Amino acid sequence: MSPEKRVVIMGAGGRDFHTFLTMYKGDAGVRVLAFTATQIPFIDERTFPADLAGPRYPEGIPIVPEEDLEELIRRESVDEVVFAYSDVSLDHVEERRRLVEEAGAAFTTFDIDRTLVRSEKPVIAVTAVRTGCGKSAVSRAVIRCLVNLAKKSAAIRHPMPYGNLEEQAVQRFEVFEDLDAAKCTIEEREEYEPHLMAGSIVFAGVDYERILRRAEEEVDVVVWDGGNNDTPFYRPDLWITLADPLRPGDELTYFPGRENLRRADVIILTKIDSARPEDLETVTRNARTENPSARILRARMPITLPPEEAARVRGARVLVVEDGPTVTHGGMRTGAGTLAAEQYGAAEIVDPRPFIRGLLHDTYAKYPHIGRLLPAMGYSDRQIADLEATINASDVDVVVIGTPLNLRRLIRIDKPAVWARYDVEFPGKPDLCDVIAEKLE
Repeated sequence: MSPEKRVVIMGAGGRDFHTFLTMYKGDAGVRVLAFTATQIPFIDERTFPADLAGPRYPEGIPIVPEEDLEELIRRESVDEVVFAYSDVSLDHVEERRRLVEEAGAAFTTFDIDRTLVRSEKPVIAVTAVRTGCGKSAVSRAVIRCLVNLAKKSAAIRHPMPYGNLEEQAVQRFEVFEDLDAAKCTIEEREEYEPHLMAGSIVFAGVDYERILRRAEEEVDVVVWDGGNNDTPFYRPDLWITLADPLRPGDELTYFPGRENLRRADVIILTKIDSARPEDLETVTRNARTENPSARILRARMPITLPPEEAARVRGARVLVVEDGPTVTHGGMRTGAGTLAAEQYGAAEIVDPRPFIRGLLHDTYAKYPHIGRLLPAMGYSDRQIADLEATINASDVDVVVIGTPLNLRRLIRIDKPAVWARYDVEFPGKPDLCDVIAEKLE
């Protein structure tokens, strides 16, 4: 018998687990020694549980900080390291490759095709070239189109398993009380709540084949609501990829978003109402070069405030709270809150850094580009408490919330606050619903 290949999977608490479950769990020729964790706080120093890992791993699989990778390779005589997380530059991937190879192991990225689980139902996948392109808004638009076609659907959301992995193996959310029962973080709620508000069911968790089979019992069409710029977990019948003209060129230089661009059936250029014409042209040209057979649609993403909230913003000194992942590892310097503050005539966007509390200091140290925005970090009760304390310590007239969920449901804000909402609109024909109807027919 040949010896087992000794493998480490690099991840960020989601894609890495799916890669293990679809590629390595049943492979007697491979021994997965560990997962490494990065990007997301508080997800290392855990164990991927034995009940999920299978009988070959009776003690589970350790999850260690990525900073320990080089030492781990040498200590455990690792043969191969598999890179399995998303929304990083191609330069970052190559830097990781050099580190791994210099430590004595082979380096690969995850095999996209081997991780695409087949469904018995049609699958529409919504992916992107970067975090923060508007996937969730487009996913909701897809579901609205399916309702018009009398098709029952549900959103299966990219994993965010920040808690007990066994308890989170298969999750189904239909009402807000389900989120409370599951002790969802702010980051989870940002993705789930808009779907629930629109009347949709959301599935998520860790074991995505089991999740799919559970969802197939209820739906006519599966809608994959992707995370970051990751590739889908299910083999799409219609693969939709979003590109962002506010970050022109990123569609070519980020992993694995470039693969989403190359494989898409439909490429949607979002935020055309706030993009410069020359940037829109750059992204269009790159999309056509990388994927000449894809259909290209353009979409507006208007930001709205109710009239009484808009009146509070006009002439006010405001604190802008933005979606955490979008402005941290997503690299965005603006978000829905910033656009709302500017659109509705705020006198000043106040820099929150003099007022930040606790763990938010670590966030700004890691992502100094954030500047005058406040990211809604909420991966733990401590982070949520620090976010609340920072907001309430800020010397401002109004708080402008730009997150996909209404933060006022989760934290106490002791000053006037408004919530900027956004959706997606397709100004031309054929639009998204036309494309979906054509595919399903």
